Amino acid sequence: MARIENGRQSIDTRSIRTNSSSNTHLDDESSFGSDSEINGFTSERQTDKYGFIGGAQKYSEESSQDVPPEVLRQREVKWLDMLGHWDKWMGKRHDKVRLRCQKGIPPALRGRAWLYLSGGKVKREQNPGKFQELDDQAGDPKWLDVIEKDLHRQFPFHEMFVSRGGHGQQDLFRVLKAYTLYRPEEGYCQAQAPIAAVLLMHMPAEDAFWGLVQICEKYLPGYYSPGLEAIQLDGEILFALMRRVCPLAYRHLEKHKIDPILYMTEWFMCAFSRTLPWASVLRVWDMFLCDGVKIIFRVGLVLLKCMLGSREKLKACQGQYETMELLRAIQPRYMQEGFMAREIVEVPVSARDIEREHRSQLKRWRKSRGELNFKSPPRLHGALVIMQAEPFRRQDLQQNPTIIVEVPPPTPSMRKASKKDEDTSSSMKKKKKRSSVRKSSQTPPLITNPYPIPEEPAPQDQPPDRPLDQPLDQPLDQPLLPADTLPPRPEPQGRPDPQPGPEPLSQTVPDMVQHQQQTLPQEPPPTTKESLLQRSTHSLSSTEQDTYL
Repeated sequence: MARIENGRQSIDTRSIRTNSSSNTHLDDESSFGSDSEINGFTSERQTDKYGFIGGAQKYSEESSQDVPPEVLRQREVKWLDMLGHWDKWMGKRHDKVRLRCQKGIPPALRGRAWLYLSGGKVKREQNPGKFQELDDQAGDPKWLDVIEKDLHRQFPFHEMFVSRGGHGQQDLFRVLKAYTLYRPEEGYCQAQAPIAAVLLMHMPAEDAFWGLVQICEKYLPGYYSPGLEAIQLDGEILFALMRRVCPLAYRHLEKHKIDPILYMTEWFMCAFSRTLPWASVLRVWDMFLCDGVKIIFRVGLVLLKCMLGSREKLKACQGQYETMELLRAIQPRYMQEGFMAREIVEVPVSARDIEREHRSQLKRWRKSRGELNFKSPPRLHGALVIMQAEPFRRQDLQQNPTIIVEVPPPTPSMRKASKKDEDTSSSMKKKKKRSSVRKSSQTPPLITNPYPIPEEPAPQDQPPDRPLDQPLDQPLDQPLLPADTLPPRPEPQGRPDPQPGPEPLSQTVPDMVQHQQQTLPQEPPPTTKESLLQRSTHSLSSTEQDTYL
């Protein structure tokens, strides 16, 4: 049933529970739930790049940093490579992942990167069908009434949640209801709604549910439990860290007895999603999901130091009321994206400092108030610790297809046509193979040489070859004497005479040549009138001489 609120037509929220419990969704072709005109906005409305209508985040455009398109494309390629090999990057190059989170995750991949950083991707793969099972249940009516009252309060000027009863509010209702069924001992807390809404702006309902589970159980455990003991304990930790980071602000707050729970509850429980401009919120969440709760502490310390860190600023707030008003109206220059990102990195607060201060504050709590009523699981500082604490399989990190095309089963005629095409293609392949075999078996024709080389006639009356071990001075027809028939060598008597040295090569070589000429048939010596060309062609036949000349 429609009614008029603040001059705008809206839809009764009771329809959300009916649609969610029956698991029926509205038709995508209708304007209801997908168009903000039902709340009074026309098609001429101005929407910023984050989806906010009419400048709800008034500092968003001024404080955001415009990244050049070519730089953005390069960052997207790098992030795609990291997400494709997430286990290797987190195990070996986690510092590089942290640096890229500090620079800002590309908007097109922010939802997928948040799911990987928080461990929600592994959690979803290890619990298939769990969210659908919880979504099909009715839920506790006590929590459903409270959730419905808070739906229209979550970013009412964002185009996703501007329509009362629209798709955005329906998904938000489903996520929050599923969490009350997943953790019935905790139930629902109002600060969980903006956390789930921020996640829904970047991912589907199932992924947003597992992201909310990881934030509530790993990053901020006990924050949304009854009694809010964990947030009070972290308030004392923040106050103790302020004493070291900004002593001037610490003394001022201590002087006026301003308890940390008065100004830091919304900061920490909503992860600054209601405090900072949207561009700064996204940068803070990029670092928060990578490095853990220490980023939330650093942001709080930066704001306190900027607003209460000088004596001139403290002169304007002489009491508790003035101080609280100053912290509620933080100056825009301190919330700009670039300034906030630089200051967060430079704050000297580590996870070890937070854990050490947590132990000391827990001892004081037990001395003054006793044991905690709700024992929350241990807090894990960042994506690397969460990944090491929860075992995973490699297939848990693989990206599933987001668009699945269902192919209709083939008809008998289609099967016959496909079989006929297969037979035709196989026969064509066989024919090609046979033709290639035939071509390879044919021998190429011989090509005769148009310029044949005449064969040299065999020489006549050529003496037989001389054995290699026969001396040159021995004739060829004389057989070699065996070694045992040689006459014995006479023994030298007395002092031997000096043996003459080897003859020079100029003396021995001519003798050897002379002996060889005696045994071989002699050729007539060339006449002196023969020219050099005639000498070189003397041993050639007439035909060869013609060819040579």
